Amino acid sequence: MQEKNLESKFLKSKPHFEILDGLRGLAAIVVVIFHFMEIVITDFSKNFISHGFLAVDFFFCLSGFVITYAYDTRIASMGLKTFIKLRLIRLQPLVILGSILGLLTFLFDPYSNLYAIYGFKETALIFITSLLLIPYPVVSERYFNLFNLNAPSWSLFWEYVANLAYATVLFKASRKILTPLVLIAAAGIFYVGWSSGNLVGGWSGSTFFDGLARISFSFLMGMLLFRSNWIIKNKLSLLGMSALLLMAFLTPYNENWNWLIEPIIVVFYFPLIVSLGAGASLASKLYKINKISGDISYPLYMTHYPFMWIFANYVIVEKPSTSDLMWIIPISVILLISFSYLIFKFLDFPLRSYLTDKLKGRSRR
Repeated sequence: MQEKNLESKFLKSKPHFEILDGLRGLAAIVVVIFHFMEIVITDFSKNFISHGFLAVDFFFCLSGFVITYAYDTRIASMGLKTFIKLRLIRLQPLVILGSILGLLTFLFDPYSNLYAIYGFKETALIFITSLLLIPYPVVSERYFNLFNLNAPSWSLFWEYVANLAYATVLFKASRKILTPLVLIAAAGIFYVGWSSGNLVGGWSGSTFFDGLARISFSFLMGMLLFRSNWIIKNKLSLLGMSALLLMAFLTPYNENWNWLIEPIIVVFYFPLIVSLGAGASLASKLYKINKISGDISYPLYMTHYPFMWIFANYVIVEKPSTSDLMWIIPISVILLISFSYLIFKFLDFPLRSYLTDKLKGRSRR
């Protein structure tokens, strides 16, 4: 009986901060639009969504908040092994799917033939390292991305690092310990902004440690927000919160002050958004769209980029006109969102449910 009670304690679901789910989906859509726009408009000062990549820092802050909320009271009884299994069930299936899609577009991109350059052995190694989230920045034609088949996997690498740090050390850290860690990590964010001129790094071999700075601050800050109960009750609802979040991504790019603007957004504005989002109430009429937004967020993030490589090569080869791109990009975004919903409904959610049920079954034995 005691074992059964323990099992239910760490496997049962806790209620969500619903609006945070919806905001995560909005941020994922912003990432997709940003990736399209950075391909066709390389000058950030002319890109209307030039700070869209900061959605990743918002994801990291959300992750720290939600992981702390979900596991703080049960991580000790659950144990490291079960925690790792649960996180693998949640994250790894789409890491694998993104790698498979990346391999297919690597092999069959109609506008390039990278396989002819790298051959079977190197391509196989690129695929295996992608599946296992081992950084392997070797493809010069793809700007030495840490993960050549699915570029956004760089943030999943750091997400796993942060999750492991939480489960082994950070869950024991009091607010007195977390606070100076957050301050030190914030200084790291401002240093990266000052030294690089922006916070866009982390995805390539040359900017690897920028990713460490970005996950360190935002994940720790998310933890501190929850541990300190910095939840601001308000009546903004989903639409108001979405507008506030979009303001960060639509902030105009300023060449002279960008090194400071981006750290301010990450260090001060995103934690405020998480606090407000956790304290906002979801109107019943917006429940469905909020749920769909949350459902598609991770599938969209992890499956869109293989198609971006095809789009980038299409732009280089075909040189489409602005008028063509004005319909190609919106339609592509809609198709990618639709594709991600199908992945969630018919692959991601059913597979996670199946694996979680198996984990429960093993715990009963």
